[in-house]
Amino acid sequence: MFRARLRAAFNTADVRVCTAFWLFGVINNVLYVIILSAALDLVGPSVPKAVVLLADVLPSFIIKLCAPYFIHVVPYSLRMIIFAVASAWGMLLIALAPSYTDGGTITTKMAGVVLASLSSGAGELSFLALTHYYGPVSLAAWGSGTGGAGLIGAGAYAIATTTLGLSVQKSLLASSFLPLVMLLSFFVVLPRGPLRHNHRAESREAPRDRGEDSDDASEREDQRLLSDSSSESPPTRKPSKYTTSQVSESTNFVRNLRSIFPLLLVYLAEYLINQSVAPTLLFPLDETPFTHYRSFYPTYAMIYQIGVFTSRSSLPFLRIHALYPPSLLQCLNLLLLTLQSLFSFIPSVYIVFAIIFWEGLLGGLVYVNTFAEIRERVPVEEREFALGAVTVRRGRDWCTKL
Repeated sequence: MFRARLRAAFNTADVRVCTAFWLFGVINNVLYVIILSAALDLVGPSVPKAVVLLADVLPSFIIKLCAPYFIHVVPYSLRMIIFAVASAWGMLLIALAPSYTDGGTITTKMAGVVLASLSSGAGELSFLALTHYYGPVSLAAWGSGTGGAGLIGAGAYAIATTTLGLSVQKSLLASSFLPLVMLLSFFVVLPRGPLRHNHRAESREAPRDRGEDSDDASEREDQRLLSDSSSESPPTRKPSKYTTSQVSESTNFVRNLRSIFPLLLVYLAEYLINQSVAPTLLFPLDETPFTHYRSFYPTYAMIYQIGVFTSRSSLPFLRIHALYPPSLLQCLNLLLLTLQSLFSFIPSVYIVFAIIFWEGLLGGLVYVNTFAEIRERVPVEEREFALGAVTVRRGRDWCTKL
């Protein structure tokens, strides 16, 4: 069965679709990682890094909360341009504003962080909605890309500022060109056929929709509905588009879908681990591979990102429908590591490494399989909205870190 699933995943995969959505996942999330990696360099030691976290998380959450109800009126091509410009502009503001060592304030830098955050939040819900047109392989590629963004972002910034010896300003300036990859991925790499087909289908339905305002059209519509309800033939597959009733139905679905709460639970647990518990998981240096205590937390973060990347790339090979067990296991991880922080009963740091890796695996597994559940359960005409709207829950999870 596993071999058959593996063969089917690769036989049906379009290389251009996989490449485009993998790059979407990387670029849309990598700036978030770079900004957090540069938090201390941006605000200095006298300002809490939570200021950067707040500016990087809250705007994204707000746009995810509001955008699903109006962003559908903006064509995807225009969205890509807006996202790329906003991200690049935000990184330029961060990079070119005077640093705290030169007497500069953090106001301009935080404005840049907010701009990049808005672009990332709107980008995530748009790219997830876009997977509706390109099949399960696009969702798998997106998930893998978002997992890789953590490794690429943290690793690239560390290499640029330490190994290559580049200044913080030059490193951030270089990252401001990354949104160009998003534009190339959409306009050059991604096949546009599925989107064009949907637009043509919607335009064919437009005359009928415009006539619904008259009394005669309403009467004909009622008769048609009555006729359809009495027919035993299955409903036809309609293209995805937003209407008031569809938004209402999708909102109810998103509110009640059983697979959404596990996503909230797993991210709540892992963000509490990463932000509150992991910095306290210290061991005597002579019992570890480290020479400085400051090395513990970056190592935990890197191991976590490896776990996330691994599990977010697993969707073509491993599909789970029961999402509560991994979420509850994540809560057990939180309990176990909290007890370790209080009582130090785990004898080796390598065991903690294994738990942190397991934490990343569980988080990534629930993430990709939650959206896979939506693709399978939601009616096709409501799926685009639902895929984007579920990101509100993840945005709320991010806010728990504050």
